[in-house]
Amino acid sequence: MGIKETDQKYIAGTYNRFPVEITHGKGSLVYDENGKEYIDMGSGIGVTAFGIADDIWQQAVIDQIGKVQHMSNLYYTEPCALLAEKLCEKSGMKKVFFCNSGAEANECAIKAARKYSAEKKGGDCFTIVTLINSFHGRTLTTLAATGQEQFHKLFTPLTPGFAYVAAGDVDGLKQIIADTKVAGIMIECVQGEGGVVPLTEEFVKAVDAIAKENDIPLIVDEVQTGNGRTGKFYSYMHFGIQPDIVSTAKGLAGGLPIGATLLGEKVENIFAAGDNGSTFGGNPVSCAAALSVVSRIDDALLDEVAEKSVYIFSELENAKGVESVTGKGLMIGIKTVRPAADVLKDCMAEGVLCLTAKDKIRLLPALNIPMDVLKKAVAVIKEQAGKEA
Repeated sequence: MGIKETDQKYIAGTYNRFPVEITHGKGSLVYDENGKEYIDMGSGIGVTAFGIADDIWQQAVIDQIGKVQHMSNLYYTEPCALLAEKLCEKSGMKKVFFCNSGAEANECAIKAARKYSAEKKGGDCFTIVTLINSFHGRTLTTLAATGQEQFHKLFTPLTPGFAYVAAGDVDGLKQIIADTKVAGIMIECVQGEGGVVPLTEEFVKAVDAIAKENDIPLIVDEVQTGNGRTGKFYSYMHFGIQPDIVSTAKGLAGGLPIGATLLGEKVENIFAAGDNGSTFGGNPVSCAAALSVVSRIDDALLDEVAEKSVYIFSELENAKGVESVTGKGLMIGIKTVRPAADVLKDCMAEGVLCLTAKDKIRLLPALNIPMDVLKKAVAVIKEQAGKEA
């Protein structure tokens, strides 16, 4: 059997894979089993922030593997401590809990908000308000937090204690708080899986003000938007707010599994020994990889992300076959006249790998994708979007 047949026989059928086997790559170029070259405009769904087999990332991983690849959280390790320090310095947060994924980081965020509110307002204060069209993960609790019914129906009963409000509905949020004991408010500043839909500045600032007025921890899910993806280190920085809790993952370690929950001043000491834990959380190799990524997300790179974003928007916004372009930075959704799946398939045939989100083409290229490579990819996307149905 070939790899595709072996995969289909032995891997659980949770992924509708494209008919391409990626064997190797470098930067924003990847190659299939036949040697065909593709421009990677998805970066593993926003994970390989500096592309495939990045030299600095690779060396950081190799160096750490030669020292210690894993150690229990009963002991101190340097990469874990230094990464936490770097994240706090860059975010203005106070403490960090490390885990393995975005879903786990969101679970920790929910735990932190509920524990804070239970101690302040009583054990019956546990409801977390999230937004309709949000996505926060695939565990039973983060599925419950996800404001999309399609993700709920197969796995009921889900974890109770969640309420949903439409993005932009300030009055609806106030009503939930009036009617329910709310322990936390959780938002994505750009709803990624919901179709790459940015929240308005007016709404984000209103949510922040309401949370402060009612002493409700504000959680910002930066799993997909974080670590430079939107042109700021974290997307909430576009709006001049400071959340109480931030979750992050995906691009943090450039391809190795890691999640992090950042705790602000309100909740920095909410966890005591034994309140949470993760066997692989703070893994030295993943943390060393993340340090190599986070250390390079500076103003120059963020300016570059913003410039590339402007280029993509300018090329595609009024292009033939394109209805709209949404997003921030290098997190972009393209609504095409032709079905997104058809455009994606045609782009793949022409050597460009894209993603979808709802009914849109989704772009999440490496933050450092060379401009000439980006231009070539955008030209292909533009051409395929403009084809007659």
